[in-house]
Amino acid sequence: MEPLHLTDSEWRERLSPEQYAVLRQKGTERAWTGPFLDDKRPGVYVCGGCGTELFPSTTKFDSRSGWPSFSAPVESDAVELHEDRSHGMVRIEVTCRACGGHLGHVFPDGPGPKGERYCINGCALEHRSDGAAG
Repeated sequence: MEPLHLTDSEWRERLSPEQYAVLRQKGTERAWTGPFLDDKRPGVYVCGGCGTELFPSTTKFDSRSGWPSFSAPVESDAVELHEDRSHGMVRIEVTCRACGGHLGHVFPDGPGPKGERYCINGCALEHRSDGAAG
């Protein structure tokens, strides 16, 4: 996967204000307000910044957290994990490996084989049916 490097101005042109605040400024959408929270369509969720495939719909589950949650990424190298010590707590941040966009955080309380819950901002994602470009 080829890294995507854009200037701040190019990111602002490419993204909505909400996407920019989350993906480029490490913001968080308000719980229960983002797209894809109740989405059950088959396919793949891709980065809203660069289109990289991130999470297959088969790993999506209802965590009742207020954000879309996944038990695993489509490939382990689709995302990068970073220690996040902001807001007076220690968490693990999830970013898109291709563009560095902030996606959300991963927690050790999920249902998957590794027990992970990728808690992802819906506005940082787009959905593609069956992995097809769209």
